[in-house]
Formats: sequence, C-alpha cells, structure tokens
Amino acid sequence: MADASAASNGTLLEVVDLKKHFPIQRGFLRVTVGHIKAVDGVSLTIKEGETLGLVGESGCGKTTLGRCIVRLYEPTEGRIVFHDNGKAVNVTELEGRELREFRRNMQIVFQDPYASLNPRMTVLQIVGEPLIIHGISSGKELQERVEEMLGFVGMQREHLRRYPHSFSGGQRQRIGIARALILHPKLVVADEPVSALDVSIQAQTLNLLKRMQSELQLTYLFVSHDLGVVRYVSDRIAVMYVGKLVELSGKDEVLRTPRHPYTESLLSAVPRVDLNYRTERIILPGEAPDPSDLPPGCVFNTRCRYAKDECRQVEPKLREISSGHFVSCHLADQFELRGVSYRTQR
Repeated sequence: MADASAASNGTLLEVVDLKKHFPIQRGFLRVTVGHIKAVDGVSLTIKEGETLGLVGESGCGKTTLGRCIVRLYEPTEGRIVFHDNGKAVNVTELEGRELREFRRNMQIVFQDPYASLNPRMTVLQIVGEPLIIHGISSGKELQERVEEMLGFVGMQREHLRRYPHSFSGGQRQRIGIARALILHPKLVVADEPVSALDVSIQAQTLNLLKRMQSELQLTYLFVSHDLGVVRYVSDRIAVMYVGKLVELSGKDEVLRTPRHPYTESLLSAVPRVDLNYRTERIILPGEAPDPSDLPPGCVFNTRCRYAKDECRQVEPKLREISSGHFVSCHLADQFELRGVSYRTQR
C-alpha cells in the first residue's frame, strides 16, 4: 500500500523504486544475454500543482522514466501511485479498460513536434481524437471543445482543417499541447517540449506552459537537459545519471548549493551572462558507464574526482541530508560544491 501520509501532504504522484530494464537479445533464437538498465531504482514524489524538473545528460534515462510514469513503457519493477480525491491508485496494476480510463489523468507532450503529429490527420482530428477514444464528445460538441482548446493555446479557428505540414515547429508544439490538455489531465509529462524549437519560440512555449499551469491547476514533470530552461519553469529539480536519481531538492538548493559531484559538473557548464562571475569548467574524464554493465559501488565513481574506496565498493542510497534535500553520495556531508548564482525572478 502507498504511504497514507502522501495524500495529506499534497502529493499527487509517488514513484517507488521504479525500474525499466530493456532485454539485450542475440542470435537466431533471440536469447536474452543481458539487460540495459535505463531506469534503475528511482523513487520520487511530485506534489499537486508543482513543476518537478528532471535533468541529466542524454541517455541518462529521464525520457524513459517519464514514459513509464504514463505507462507508454511497462515498468520492470516498482510502483507508480497516483493520489486522486483521497484515493491511492497503483498505476502499475491497471490493465485494459481501467488503464484507458485512468489515462485521462496523465498525459504527455512529446519532444519532436514534427514526428508526434500524424501528417494524414487535420488539427481537428488530432486534438479531438482523445475525446473520441474516451467517448466524451463527438460531432458539433467535439468541434466546439477543440476550438476552445486551440484558442487557449493561441491557435485560430481557421487552423482546424489544416494538416501539420502547414505549420511551423512552434505551432505544431502548440497543437501537441492542446491534444494533451483536451482531456483536462491533472499531471502532464513534458518531455523536452522546447528542445526542437528556436530560442524565441522556446520562450513563448514556456510562458504558455506556465500560464496553463496557473489557469488549469496542472502538475508538470518537466524533462530537459537544459538547466536554464529547468531553472525558469521548475519548483524542484531532480538530477539523473545512468538510470539513477542522484540528487533531488528545491530549485534554489540544487542550483546554488549542490551536494552531488555530478550536479556540480552540470552546473559548471551553465553559460554565465555576468562576465565578472566565472568559474572553472569541470570536464569529466572518460564516458558514462554502459547501462548494461554498471560498475560496482557508486555509478558515478569512474568519473568522480572526489571518489574514495567506499565509493568504488558500496552503492550509496538516496538519503535526506537536510530538509527536503536528497542526495545519493557517501561524501555529501564532507565537502562543499560550487553552484551557480542568479537573481531570483519576481
């Protein structure tokens, strides 16, 4: 059973020891010879109305985690618990009709606005499809609801009969956002929603997402590799490395006072506008380990400049070192790491 206190403290979603291992198969008989540990024992919570930013380098498993949460991928192990009106629903146990009905509560905005829209469908068909699948509306009522949602994301009525190829990348992403929100979900997984867009269009899309969160009472899991974007939209930040969660805390704590060496290295790469504030760029040696053959001990020990014998032998657990600040590092209490300085937005 889920933690009974989770609902009372405003938690909307609990992820408990979630794993997603993809089999490696070889030979004519497709014998499984190993597993790629894309997500390996991740636990976190998302509070109602907040934005949790999930960051990490490419291949760390953040997109896989997001897709597991909405059940686009079937988790290998672990639990995903959704708290709805005082009830705890174990999403990993839902099947068939129950799962389809539950999908109204959680939707996803995909990274690539060019690949995520069916080129053979009009905007009306794309955005209205979820309403048809769930039997919510059809005919004139469906068109009215789609028009209303398109207006909300900044599109026009005359766009209804057009096909995706006639729109820019930013407009396509707005169509994808409208499709995700047409069912009025409570949780939206935004998977790199602005990484394929021009910088000016990125700002417009981020502002749109923030406005919709305020007006529709949405909760976001915002997946990104761009710390500047995550800083702008997030309330808390979670950092992943090779399938594992290494740090989780409030935005200010992670950015200004990181406690994991991997987070410190990520922050050292953030561009500085202030020429008077410069820090040494931390260049990590080697490459991230193979997720099908992880090293013993801490998964980051092969690249960490602070690593000791304990780090190479014993895997650290995610622990709370201060109020709301969780770190997976044996040495988190023994050193001070460099963060970034920025002005708090008003």
